[in-house]
Order: sequence, then C-alpha cells, then structure tokens
Amino acid sequence: MAAKRRIRVTINGQIYEHEVEPRLLLIDYLRDVAGLLGTHYGCDTTSCGACTIIVDGRSAKSCTRFAVQADGQEILTVEGLACDGRLHPIQEAFWEHHALQCGFCTSGMLMSAYFLLSKNPNPTDADIKQGLAGNLCRCTGYLPIVAAVRSAAEKLTTKGRKP
Repeated sequence: MAAKRRIRVTINGQIYEHEVEPRLLLIDYLRDVAGLLGTHYGCDTTSCGACTIIVDGRSAKSCTRFAVQADGQEILTVEGLACDGRLHPIQEAFWEHHALQCGFCTSGMLMSAYFLLSKNPNPTDADIKQGLAGNLCRCTGYLPIVAAVRSAAEKLTTKGRKP
C-alpha cells in the first residue's frame, strides 16, 4: 500500500487539508472526507455527469480523478453556488422551470450549466444542449433543463453578473 499524501484544496472558498490514500477518488474525498454530499456518484466512467464540479475554473468529472491530483487547486461544488442562504440564479431557474424530478443528475447539470454560462453568457439552445451533452437525465426529457439554463442566462445578464 502506498503511503498517504497530504493535500490542501480550497473547496467553495474553504481550505481543506487531509492525509489521503493516493488511490482515493476526488468524488470520495468530497463526499466522505470533506462531507460535501451534493456531488453524486453515477456511472464511474464519466458518462453520466452526476459528479461534475468546477476545478480551477474548468468543468471536471470527479469520479475519474484522484484527490491527490487536486492538491493546490480550487474546487467549486454545487454547495458553493448558493450564497448567504439564497439560491444562485441557475438554481432558481431550475426550480422555476421544474428542471429536476428525481434530482440525481441535478448537481451535475447545475455545475455544467454554471461552466457553460461562465464561458458563454448568451447561449443559444444548441449551445446549451452541447454544453450539457456530458450529463444524462433519466426523468425530465431535457426540455425543462434547456429552458432553465436559458432563463438563468437571462437572469444573470439582467443582473449584470457572471455565474
């Protein structure tokens, strides 16, 4: 067994430092060590997108990365979207457009939408579909999700802010 490694990551603005096994997946670190349960385990192959997070400003699937690879990086999870007890405009739009049913894919969809809107504040429906292509939903049929992302883009533009 390989020796544990000390890592230091910033998650949702808070610094976390732990000794971890080199083989510990980032999703397991987030859920089991940091106690952030919003990121979901889905397929273990990066196919479903339920584990999507933002690492140093880039969209990433946490089920196929090791925690040690995140050492020194800044991570944003779904728990980091809301601020001061208020939902993020993307979360509000998902709620308003009923863009979730069972909720299993929701955290990954929210994070993919966040990444898309951070790069393209005025996406077309085709852009939204492309931006969410790495995320699977078994319940909604995607139409409410696309509508929610479109609405979130409008909300953010109206408020003059980036995701």
